[in-house]
Amino acid sequence: IRSSGLTQQLLTFSKGGAPVKQLASIVDLLRETGRFILRGSAIDCRFEIDPDLRPLDYDQGQISQVINNLLINAKQAMPDGGTITIKAENCRLNQGNEFRLSAGFYVKITIRDQGIGMASNQLQRIFEPYFTTKKEGRGLGLASCYSIIKNHDGHISVESQPGEGTTFTIYLPASDKKLNKAEKKEKKEIGSAGSRVLVMDDEEVVREVAGGFLEHLGFQPSFASDGDEAIELYQQAINDDKPFSAVIMDLTIQGGMGGRECVQEILKINPKARVIVASGYSNDPVMADFRHYGFSGVIVKPFSLTDFSSVLKKVGY
Repeated sequence: IRSSGLTQQLLTFSKGGAPVKQLASIVDLLRETGRFILRGSAIDCRFEIDPDLRPLDYDQGQISQVINNLLINAKQAMPDGGTITIKAENCRLNQGNEFRLSAGFYVKITIRDQGIGMASNQLQRIFEPYFTTKKEGRGLGLASCYSIIKNHDGHISVESQPGEGTTFTIYLPASDKKLNKAEKKEKKEIGSAGSRVLVMDDEEVVREVAGGFLEHLGFQPSFASDGDEAIELYQQAINDDKPFSAVIMDLTIQGGMGGRECVQEILKINPKARVIVASGYSNDPVMADFRHYGFSGVIVKPFSLTDFSSVLKKVGY
């Protein structure tokens, strides 16, 4: 059952998750994601970004998920701290290149850590759906990264040696179009001082990314890994006179209470609770008719900072 669920999740990123591309720079995404993931850690993030970096036609939510996954992996490989370098540069690939990509201009993104590294036998399997080098984990993150990059007509590769860190390299096709100044996104906080948001998700990566987005928007995030924990935290927050302004919950939790059941329990505690459902399965009936199930809003994974800002504004912020 668990493997079946993971297969469906992987298909969400690949066959069922065709990218919705828009012309944009990737510079802000790289800088913001690096700061989000590494905040509060003993790891420095070094940026080496070409000042004239070409724009891309890409799905910002999906590529954000790729960068998130790679940085989470790098962070976990460096328990004693160090430096992660994020480099982005323009390059040109010729016909017959080693990656079998079409000839043309690309943006080359390199994420290099100083972590524990991997052996050659691990590198050969790193993008397989269920392979993981961690004691705990599902090993789905890098398989998702591979699918997303492939669906963007790009390439991702990895180099590593034990004790010498790991380097991931991504090639994404550059666009010949020019960015307008109006296409640059406005950054501003929407959460009022002290506004608290509870995030329920069984994936650590998702919780960390969501927490970073919420902090950037001015909210104070708290986290639960399943419905039972979310209900307990929600009730405790009311008892402490520090109620949550909103709850963002995953629709399905492996081996635990998911959003469909949890929202009903939250509404029993507070009938006016603002609960947002999150899922990678956009064709689920709950996503199409979320209000009927008690939700105030909906957000589709993989999500971006813009998605968070938009859905929170819709439910009252």
